[in-house]
Amino acid sequence: MENAEGTDMEKKPHFVRREFPPREVSSLSLALLLAAVLLLNALLYLYLNKFYISSGHAEMDSSVCSYGYFKLGAVKNCSPWLSCEAINREVRRLKRVGEGAVKKVFLSEWKENKVVLSQLTNSELKEDFLHGLKMLKALQSKHVVRLLGYCEQQFTILTEYHPLGSLRGLNETLHIPKYKGMNTWHRRLMLAIDYVSIIHYLHSSPLGTLVMCDSNDLDKVLSQYLLTSDFHILVNDLDALPLVNRSAGRLVKCGHRELRGEFVAPEQRWPYGEEVPFEDDLMPPYDEKTDIWKIPDVSNFFLGHVEGSDIVRLHLFDIHAACKKKDPAERPSAQEVLDTYRRVLTLLIREAAMPGTREML
Repeated sequence: MENAEGTDMEKKPHFVRREFPPREVSSLSLALLLAAVLLLNALLYLYLNKFYISSGHAEMDSSVCSYGYFKLGAVKNCSPWLSCEAINREVRRLKRVGEGAVKKVFLSEWKENKVVLSQLTNSELKEDFLHGLKMLKALQSKHVVRLLGYCEQQFTILTEYHPLGSLRGLNETLHIPKYKGMNTWHRRLMLAIDYVSIIHYLHSSPLGTLVMCDSNDLDKVLSQYLLTSDFHILVNDLDALPLVNRSAGRLVKCGHRELRGEFVAPEQRWPYGEEVPFEDDLMPPYDEKTDIWKIPDVSNFFLGHVEGSDIVRLHLFDIHAACKKKDPAERPSAQEVLDTYRRVLTLLIREAAMPGTREML
């Protein structure tokens, strides 16, 4: 019996629990945490790389046609810009959707595609209209609405249609059930990045340093840009883009009237006080840093009041304070603002993905 019991005892398996020393457990946990952080950074890099390149931040794009050509809708081949004859024959006006000081805007149709036809309304402003056409032709890129055709003799321009319209309707759009998922600090910051990318493009354009002059108040700024269906921004109105040429000593003035209010930069306001009547000839010119002054106010609109937007504002506080320097020479360039915005986006996405990582390390 004793031998049988001993044999049974020998047959029973023995489970041995290995206990790691505290230092070994700590090292293992740290190694796993570091591996997770490295993996997150790799995924974050791939995401942001896709964002900056495939979603409209790259200057070059294989889908863009050669100069003077365009693609629209599901059509695979590039078509030449439509001529006066083609516009008259193939484009059908549907309804008027807008009117400004320079032109009327009509929703139109071309080969079953919705398009926008703009036509001069005031012959006294034909030089502004033709300047806008010249800029539109010269600045075709990821940042500018797509030109489809034009007719100088009839003062008409044909461009791509974007159903979400101008940025003035952004908040209303974000309350539509279809787009409520876009109403986040992340997507709103991406819109601000798009906006600063456009300012940077204009300041370093193929034509030189261009100033966005149609920007005397926030509503006017927002009316110059379109919101695309995939939630990016395009500049649409290029009627007032004077050129700064420092080497030739050429600065600019936005119009010939006195500008007032805190939205415009200090150097755009009459410097001689109320006792001296405004005279355009006495008004000093200025440079592209007027656009930099306005960036914080425009970005504040983009960020809105969603959860997390105040954290974004906190991270942007220093660069925005620099944008508001009274001396234009002390303000950052558009490139510096853009770099800061992108760094903040990267930082906040990383922190949102792995909250508490910094404390754990």
